[in-house]
Amino acid sequence: MSGCEARDAKKLVRSPSGLRMVPEHRSARSPFGLDEPPWVPDKECPRCMQCDTKFDFITRKHHCRRCGKCFCDKCCSKKVPLPRMCFVDPVRQCAECALISQKETEFYDKQLKVLMNGAMFFVTLGTSDKSELMLCRLSNNQRYLVLDGDSHYEIEIVQISTVQILTEGFTPGGGNTRAIGMILQYRVPGAEELTQMKFTASEDFSSNKKLSATWLAAMHKATKLLYESRDQ
Repeated sequence: MSGCEARDAKKLVRSPSGLRMVPEHRSARSPFGLDEPPWVPDKECPRCMQCDTKFDFITRKHHCRRCGKCFCDKCCSKKVPLPRMCFVDPVRQCAECALISQKETEFYDKQLKVLMNGAMFFVTLGTSDKSELMLCRLSNNQRYLVLDGDSHYEIEIVQISTVQILTEGFTPGGGNTRAIGMILQYRVPGAEELTQMKFTASEDFSSNKKLSATWLAAMHKATKLLYESRDQ
């Protein structure tokens, strides 16, 4: 286990939305995480914010745990896992948010594991003409991209500025493309300019190429979540 993967202590907290297992220190949170939204105050939502049904003693209001808006039971009936907010159990969400959370479930159930298992790439640093074959993987705490070869790098995910996935196989007829590498730009603390790394999939075995393409697809999804977390 690398130095960046020392066990991060977590604590169980109860919020109005439900039980959450969160890091004891905010600095240890996952870069893909989202903060709980503030709930729209009850006095500000006399009607469902989706279907406009008026709330009364029979029609109760519910808050979506992902967006914080008020809905009737019909418009906010689904309980869906929300790992980006560290909820222990599935939580109530409106139809729109539930659809988004369900799509993210694939990332947490499958693609996150792919990233942590890693894949082999030839890595080129900056403008160097030399590359090094390295195992690239996401750390267990999701906060670092770890590169292991003759050299060793630990890139903090929150310091990543841009990720460009490189593809091949485009055809005029709209054929499928295949990810073959990526260009990563990140900020080194204390440095004024961004550092660039180029990752190129190994061509040694077809199985390696397939694994690298799967890892790059997962990295592409992770980048989208990372940008969303920054923009919230």
